Amino acid sequence: MIVISEESRVGSPYIEWVGQGYTGADGLIIRPAEYNWHLIFTRYEGILRILVVGALEEARPLNYVAGAESLWIRFKVGTYMPCLPAPATLNREINLPQGSANTFWLKDKVWEVPSFENADTFVEHLARAGVVIYEPLIEAALRDELEDASERTIRYRFHHCTGLRQNYIRQIKRAQQAVELLQHGNSILKTAHELGYADQPHLTRSLKRLLGHTPRELLTSAK
Repeated sequence: MIVISEESRVGSPYIEWVGQGYTGADGLIIRPAEYNWHLIFTRYEGILRILVVGALEEARPLNYVAGAESLWIRFKVGTYMPCLPAPATLNREINLPQGSANTFWLKDKVWEVPSFENADTFVEHLARAGVVIYEPLIEAALRDELEDASERTIRYRFHHCTGLRQNYIRQIKRAQQAVELLQHGNSILKTAHELGYADQPHLTRSLKRLLGHTPRELLTSAK
């Protein structure tokens, strides 16, 4: 199993969540669809791996082995790296080259691997160097707060900054809301109605594709 020993939602315009932990045993989990991307630093048997993990369109299995220690930085939607465009990282894991000792290469520069305690400072340095950029239009559009931007501009910015369509991100958000409602006691039928799914089978198909589980499987696992 994967054990997250520490986690924090730091006050950063770029970061949604930072966590660190370890794998206590070999196993397999279902990684749900996700519109965020991550930087992940993993050590296993003395070997360091630095991964850029892009947004994921559909749920997929994720294998892991015991004894790995990891630091995860999940970036806010709308944060992107010009040197690794979001469409190029969509549904992919990209290994960044390791430097010497505790360093790695990104955008023709050597960076020191951050710790849980200084992850926000590390990302601030990335931002100052232009390695990560935040596009506020993305979150504003998802909150329905844009009035002047054209549809063409919005489509382009979503593709460029997230690799996903705006409507697809909304589908993932709706699936996440469905899980919350089900966990708080809503029936499957009521959840489908409240969130605007066409019917219960529509909800079931959507959650299976995006989260890897049907509503009934989610209810069973929560008991």
